Amino acid sequence: MGKTSDLTAVQKTIIDTLHKEGKTQKVIAKEAGCSQSSVSKHINRQAKGRKKCGRKKCTSSRDNRTLQRIVTTNPFKNMGEIHKEWTAAGVSASRTTTRGLMKDMGFRCRIPCVKPLLNMKQRKKRLAWAKDKKDWTDAEWSKVMFSDESKFCISFGNQGPRVWRKSGEAQNPRCMRSSVKFPPSVMVWGAMSSAGVGPLCFLRSRVNAAVYQEVLEHFMLPAADQLYGDADFTFQQDLAPAHSAKTTSTWFKDHGIPVLDWPANSPDLNPIENLWGIVKRRMQYARPNNAEELKTTIRATWALITPEQCHRLIESMPRRITAVIEAKGAPTKY
Repeated sequence: MGKTSDLTAVQKTIIDTLHKEGKTQKVIAKEAGCSQSSVSKHINRQAKGRKKCGRKKCTSSRDNRTLQRIVTTNPFKNMGEIHKEWTAAGVSASRTTTRGLMKDMGFRCRIPCVKPLLNMKQRKKRLAWAKDKKDWTDAEWSKVMFSDESKFCISFGNQGPRVWRKSGEAQNPRCMRSSVKFPPSVMVWGAMSSAGVGPLCFLRSRVNAAVYQEVLEHFMLPAADQLYGDADFTFQQDLAPAHSAKTTSTWFKDHGIPVLDWPANSPDLNPIENLWGIVKRRMQYARPNNAEELKTTIRATWALITPEQCHRLIESMPRRITAVIEAKGAPTKY
């Protein structure tokens, strides 16, 4: 340790105090926990009144506050737009300086999170649901078959605009973007439990009640046989119109399958959402040329999902519920 810049504020204080007491540099170095040369350089610097080395800053504190206000007001601006607006305010600085100052302020360019918009009524229902399920055990959650539809696009690399935010602001509404659609794509239905995943169903048309009941008949029932055998289970689905239709409810009653009550707009509570994310991340370097190649890639990637991965996701249900309760029904990080 030979540079005074390596010394901490505590070490510098110890050196200054002991030097005023007349202690030798060897004793001071031992007490401060640094090299004797560092002590000597610090004492000489203080004696000569030298200031910190380096190029003088080209911006004032007022300029820096202006930059922070620009970024905070609209965090979705790119670097060029931020630099242009800042220099238009009378600041003379390069883009490199702008980026460095933003980094010093704690801003990092990140992909924004996407969360559904929840009204107060939906938040209250989510909170009530979470409190009702907070005492469920892992064994009870393992009896639930989670299901969901997900959209897969050929253009995996198009992730939309980035956002400038500080650490801990990922869930801040002003740093999040709304979800968008990217054709061409395919819609997939899938199911999972703590025992693994069931067969995939590629949906060819818009899902109404009749189409959904065919999916249940030809894909959900085989998945239940595969994952549960003769054991009892509870089926989970969201509140899409086709799912909550009267004819769909009648179908479940006729087949003797209990359906888990589920709060609206709650993908953060469904572990299969994380499973879709795993599949899409594994496919991020795949470059299918058409819908059929995309389906083939999805099937192959889905087949690699292990029961252990599914079990870990199901085990996260108590944590998800605790997060919802702590957030008072608001969207969570899951």
